[in-house]
Amino acid sequence: MPRIDIAALPSTNGSAYPSPYDRQFDGRHQTRLGDAAGLTQFGVNLVQLDPGAMSSLRHWHERQDEFLVVTEGNLTLRDDHGDTGLKVGDCCAFPAGDANGHHILNLSNAPGAFIVVGTRTATETGWYSDIDMKVEAENGVMRFSRRDGSDIAEGP
Repeated sequence: MPRIDIAALPSTNGSAYPSPYDRQFDGRHQTRLGDAAGLTQFGVNLVQLDPGAMSSLRHWHERQDEFLVVTEGNLTLRDDHGDTGLKVGDCCAFPAGDANGHHILNLSNAPGAFIVVGTRTATETGWYSDIDMKVEAENGVMRFSRRDGSDIAEGP
């Protein structure tokens, strides 16, 4: 199946973040292109952002590389260096272990989209730059906690 019919694939809305962080992602839509094609070594996702939406909380990965290319609209990369405008064809790379927290925003009045490719590892730890949260993943199961490992539900 070399050609992927994107229109025939399911798209998810929102995020896997725990409450209250999940409430910020109604305008984020994701289609898992790599999974649909049976890829196992890396993930490939189409992320579509409604006006005002963001891709994720600002984060970085210990073991997984990320690469993205903008396919629609005008988006904004926000990272530790500030904001950078992105247009169709622009690419961004986030090497594993680089503690530069990043995410993509749609600050425009029109839809935007990008394709993101990322390494798949059996285990991973991701860190969130602006809040006291980390995620640990093992074989596709994610556990969100505070940076010290305590449960987010335990309060501040």
